[in-house]
Amino acid sequence: ADFWCNGCPMKKLFLFDFDGVLVDSLDFYVQAVGACLQEIGTPIVQTREDYLALFEGNFYEAMAARGVDLVAFAQAAHEILPRFNYDALAPFPGIAPVLETLHRNHLLAVISSNGSPTIRAMLKRFQYDGYFQDIFGSDFLFSKVDKINHAVEAFGVAADRTFYIGDTVGDVLEAREAGVKTVAVAWGWHGREKLADAGPDHLFDRPEELLGL
Repeated sequence: ADFWCNGCPMKKLFLFDFDGVLVDSLDFYVQAVGACLQEIGTPIVQTREDYLALFEGNFYEAMAARGVDLVAFAQAAHEILPRFNYDALAPFPGIAPVLETLHRNHLLAVISSNGSPTIRAMLKRFQYDGYFQDIFGSDFLFSKVDKINHAVEAFGVAADRTFYIGDTVGDVLEAREAGVKTVAVAWGWHGREKLADAGPDHLFDRPEELLGL
């Protein structure tokens, strides 16, 4: 719950998207998701632009609207994704010291369309796993609105002291619908201009700017 601790300000809750905010993974998932969709007979991702278009709203809702069977996709992903080389993925430069600083006085969690086991494994490899209180991935709920609402209730932090940090228009829209502060970062998947058009509460170009929150 919100509280004062040894003179420090009341805690805030920082909810981080994973891909495009913490880890540079766009090209990886364009190929990996494309392979899964090809496998189940709905090859809607042929280019990077096709993939990025799925994140102008909720990723899973966008796929379903384009005729993707989400159950079949999940099964294909379970079989196909482990074949890809996750060791090629790397965190964005400058993220580590920001997480180190924020977690000292505030609460941090990950909310992502990716699966929790994948996120946990990569956080451990990056030595980021000690920074986050919890992870809410696609295996928990598909809707980021629902995941954000759950996190706000679970951590007992007011919505106006909760920040969702994402890199796509869909992130901004879902965080706004959940009633929390929207933070867009321009080092991820959607460009600065596209993010600005979505009207986030904050738009940052460098990880260290997050400390200003």
